[in-house]
Amino acid sequence: MQIIKALLADDHYIFIEGLKTVLSQSPQYQIKVQGVAHGGEELIEKIKMVKADLVITALNLSGKDGFDVIEYIRQSKIPIQVLVISAYKDPKIIKTAFKLGADGFILKDHPPSELHQAIQEIHSGNTYIGKGIYLNGSKLNGKGITKVPVRNLNFEDRFLKKYNLTKRELEILGLISRALSNKEIAKELYISDQTVGVHRKNIMRKLGVSNTAGLIKLAYDYSLV
Repeated sequence: MQIIKALLADDHYIFIEGLKTVLSQSPQYQIKVQGVAHGGEELIEKIKMVKADLVITALNLSGKDGFDVIEYIRQSKIPIQVLVISAYKDPKIIKTAFKLGADGFILKDHPPSELHQAIQEIHSGNTYIGKGIYLNGSKLNGKGITKVPVRNLNFEDRFLKKYNLTKRELEILGLISRALSNKEIAKELYISDQTVGVHRKNIMRKLGVSNTAGLIKLAYDYSLV
């Protein structure tokens, strides 16, 4: 039986223990859990230290979220597959996970058999979209949804005034919502990626959200993208 080395990440300890049990029952593979993380920074450190074939992660992690982790893996060109397992059903959030480079996305409220099926599919080089996920006909290209070209952004004045955002912050929010990394945003706007990081933190503080998923949801709710 083929061995798959996995890293797991979720902010719920009991869920992680249940996930371990389900993985141990895989009919196709012998899945060895090489490490567990409960936050994004911790998961990134595990990825740096431990050789693994697969990361199974939630999006809602403390500190850096699941989006940040996927972005780190793909920018670092680490040869590891990423399966997101989440309670989020919003197509906008799911699309973003794929745009950043996720190989699969399944919902937490589905049976264990789907987890096994997802692992089998992505281990075979396919993209896996879980049952109950609807992406409004968006096309998949390789291991992610085709990126939408960046265009000039027109944001509503009421949104700017309500959250006391600068026009630059609104512009960066729109680019974040298109799954662009800090480096890509920096290149687009001719600023440093460190400056983009500062803007991102300020935007999160002003909007009262703690992760990228929250930013994307607000952007779509206000039809900013």
